[in-house]
Amino acid sequence: MDRTRCDWAAGSEPGLRYHDEEWGVPRRDDRGQFEFLTLEAAQAGLSWNTILNKREGYRRSFAGFDPGQVARFTRQDVERLLQDRAIVRNRKKIESAIHNARVFLDIAARHGSFSAWLWRFVEGRPIQNAWKNMRELPAATPLSEAISREMKKLGFKFMGATIVYAHMQATGMVNDHLISCFRHEQVRALPHGE
Repeated sequence: MDRTRCDWAAGSEPGLRYHDEEWGVPRRDDRGQFEFLTLEAAQAGLSWNTILNKREGYRRSFAGFDPGQVARFTRQDVERLLQDRAIVRNRKKIESAIHNARVFLDIAARHGSFSAWLWRFVEGRPIQNAWKNMRELPAATPLSEAISREMKKLGFKFMGATIVYAHMQATGMVNDHLISCFRHEQVRALPHGE
């Protein structure tokens, strides 16, 4: 059956699956939050399809996105990861992922979970947008700018407003499926995970 989707979903099987199954679905688990923070930061300057194609490599190389394990990575782990063709071999991105895992755990310890801390920015409920075409979708919003500033103040690296907004879209804090997309209403009807 042919379905109408957001324009960006065309072009690759991983992109299609990600759009149809994950994008915009509320994520309340810390491991899922850490996975998308890591992937979104790795994507900076690259296409999302590049990252989706390397996602399994990231999963293997970054301990299944367990922030506790990643936070314990050493200089030797950084050197190992720089040789790993299954991921983006960029020293700053690799080192920031390890650094961010430590900040992530600190926030989780102080707030019960990282997810609880992050979702408070939207009062626990996804923002439901009603975009008609891709040109309307923002790359960043005043809210993602505010969250980015807060994350940077707490010590996060590679967390600009655009990366934060992409993270909000990925983890369902905002529903940015076009109203013509078959997923728009499906995602809108999902439980908020509270």
